[in-house]
Parts: sequence; C-alpha cells; structure tokens
Amino acid sequence: MKLLPGFATFDDVFDNMFDEPFFRGTRTTNLMKTDVKEVGDNYQLEMEVPGFAKEDISIELHAGYLNISAKKSSDNDQKDNDGNIIRRERYSGSCSRSFYVGDNIKQEDIKASYNNGELIITLPKNAPKEIDTSSKYIPID
Repeated sequence: MKLLPGFATFDDVFDNMFDEPFFRGTRTTNLMKTDVKEVGDNYQLEMEVPGFAKEDISIELHAGYLNISAKKSSDNDQKDNDGNIIRRERYSGSCSRSFYVGDNIKQEDIKASYNNGELIITLPKNAPKEIDTSSKYIPID
C-alpha cells in the first residue's frame, strides 16, 4: 500500500517517462551497426552512421585498438517577425565503437571512406604469428 495513494499517478508518469520516444534516442545500442567482411588480404568494416556528416566522425588507432566515434550537435531556433524566439531546440548525440586490430597494424595501412551514412574501413589482415611450441626449461638456482 502506498503512503500517499493520490500520488500514484505521478509514480506511473515517472516509471514510463524514459520509454518515451524522446529518450529512446539516447540509447546507442542500435547505432553504428557493423558488418565485418573478409575481402582478399583485408578485413572490411561496413558501419552504419546515419545522420552524421563526414566531419562528425573520428577514427583513431591507439594501442592496437581502432576507435571510431561520431559526435553531432545542433541548435534550431524559430523566431517570429519581431525576433522573439517561438521555439528553440537543441540536440546532441554521440556514439562510438572500438575494435582490437592488433599491434602490427599501422595508421597508413588503414583506409576509410564515407558515403550516404555508411562508413567503410579497410585494414590488412595480420600475418599469423608463429607460436613456439617447444618447451623452455628454467634452471633453478
């Protein structure tokens, strides 16, 4: 039993508030959907980044990780004939993905292109390292 039964309506409003369409856009689980393909001697990442311009996207190679991020913000003001603001909207959104590509890949080996909301990144496959399977005994002093 609620202590203040008349306020149950407020509980319902706040419980469901984050399911509204406005807040759904803040969840980034559907952003940057990625397909990884093997094309000859390369891997190709095809990423969906709709709504972002090429200038909004950043690709960084750091410590064996390929980090892709996109950031966008906009302000939209509507004014009447006297210059008074009728409506003001602001939007800010970002998303990012990281992929481990190994320490052998260099920045100049990676190519990227962007067209109509699709980012395509091509990077070379790493040659498999030979694993030394021979036993190495450590002497005990």
